[in-house]
Amino acid sequence: MKLQGKVALVAGATRGAGRGIAAELGAAGATVYVTGRTTRTRQSEYRRPETIEETAELVDTLGGHGIAVPVDHLESDQVAALVSRIRAEHGRLDVLVNDIWGGELFVEWDTPVWKHDLEKGLRMLRLAIDTHLITAHHALPLLIERPGGLLVEVTDGTADYNADHYRISPFYDLAKVAINRLGWVHSRDLAPHGATAVSLTPGWLRSEMMLEHYGVSEANWRDATAKEPDFAISETPRYVGRAVAALAADPERARWNGQSLSSGQLAQVYGFTDLDGSQPDAWRYITEVREAGKPSDTTGYR
Repeated sequence: MKLQGKVALVAGATRGAGRGIAAELGAAGATVYVTGRTTRTRQSEYRRPETIEETAELVDTLGGHGIAVPVDHLESDQVAALVSRIRAEHGRLDVLVNDIWGGELFVEWDTPVWKHDLEKGLRMLRLAIDTHLITAHHALPLLIERPGGLLVEVTDGTADYNADHYRISPFYDLAKVAINRLGWVHSRDLAPHGATAVSLTPGWLRSEMMLEHYGVSEANWRDATAKEPDFAISETPRYVGRAVAALAADPERARWNGQSLSSGQLAQVYGFTDLDGSQPDAWRYITEVREAGKPSDTTGYR
């Protein structure tokens, strides 16, 4: 329970990486505020079954204290009210995880900007970038009141990978590159206050939506490799959650300030594993095996 007494906010914790991160912060003993737009009484435009209440209950089950708060992070007043509540209830914020996304419904893959639906593309950018800036604007003043705070900007792809790989959509590409940059930018502003900022990417994530895409569950996920052999390198959302928990518990976390990190990279440093005891290193696998045209073989990569 290395994070007992610590207070975290996981913005965008309804499902996927956000839920996995909230869960592992809870498993380390933290109090975790989990936000999102889907509750048991109201759905977001995703129209999916996962809710923030389920995430908060998972945090409780694992030993932390989960607090579900419905928030649309595009609405500045709602985010300000959230931070005011955290201040009133706990007087501190030790970890802020910006995992807000919500853009899957708006991506048109392999479509140049002049053919992509403009409104969908701009909506994606608002959900992916504006939400992170609005949340940082309101939450970081509380985070820096105590030395040692941590900001994690969650994205898809490391800065190095995204720098020379087109992410198959101009809007998606910009969204994910921008979050890597935000991790670096915030690090410059936070360092004088004794706080640390990083960007962090999971590997090939076995999110609820990805499992559904392949028609499998977490229990039989390997069946999906019959259709997509490279899915063998995939990881659970709890893996990136353990990466965040390790960063938050590291008294020397400032050594990472401004860096672009991955779950697989941090597993090699901190020694944590995925739920099955493996240590998948998806981004190294993607470049060295998948993109090199080699047969699927995760030996040495998990």
